[in-house]
Amino acid sequence: MLNDPRFSVEVSIKVPFHDVDAMGVVWHGNYFRYFEVAREALLGQFDYGYRAMQESGYVWPVVDTRVKYRDVVKFEQQILVRATILEYENRLKIGYEIIDAQNGKRTTTGYTIQVAVSATSGELCFVSPPILFERMGLSNE
Repeated sequence: MLNDPRFSVEVSIKVPFHDVDAMGVVWHGNYFRYFEVAREALLGQFDYGYRAMQESGYVWPVVDTRVKYRDVVKFEQQILVRATILEYENRLKIGYEIIDAQNGKRTTTGYTIQVAVSATSGELCFVSPPILFERMGLSNE
């Protein structure tokens, strides 16, 4: 659906010591931090990062998330975190993959779902606002 390279990004992260547990394995909650790094880079590709969202009159809270741990990620491991827009018409669903940079093995998958909320009224938007379509270079017809 969204084959345009602007709607996918890959970032490289070397796992820092403070992200791992006593066994040297990334603590399960830190995967969402890696997703966030990739999500920020993705939104930045079409100039609709969090500051731009707020300036446009909308906040985009995460309302649903999922992560599936397929293999461990360890201290000092080089990983690639890929984020791709999966849905945008009524909500922003972003899919994620974490890949071992050395062997190409997919270690983790997941997604986040964000919805637009008017920053002034606090009302949920049931359709993504026109600014999202504009920034993505798409029509919302």
